[in-house]
Amino acid sequence: MKRALFLLALCATTHAAPPDSFWRAIHIVETSGRTGPILGDQGRSLGPLQIMRAFHADSRVAGDYSRCAELEYSKRVATAYLKRWAPEAFAKGDVVTLARVFNGGPRGHLKAATKGYGARVKALTK
Repeated sequence: MKRALFLLALCATTHAAPPDSFWRAIHIVETSGRTGPILGDQGRSLGPLQIMRAFHADSRVAGDYSRCAELEYSKRVATAYLKRWAPEAFAKGDVVTLARVFNGGPRGHLKAATKGYGARVKALTK
């Protein structure tokens, strides 16, 4: 019985992910919850999650960058990116680390400039 519970817990941990409220928080911080082909960062970011071309390419998600105007596609891109660059944080659902990597790149969780972003996302994640 203990062995079965251990295996079940291990499987649950492997498939853990940030809560849906994390994605809503990123969406609110980035575009106040707006959707569509929103341009930001002087035209360098696109869509409800403000995805940059390099971020899209780094995610390795198939599809044209213009699809980042779609919320669900942007979430798929961000999920792939975060699983690639912050797999442990993703598995744990560590919303602060994930937010800081989302905002600052693969080493964003180490940058002082992303602390405020991480705090804002955490405050909105419930």
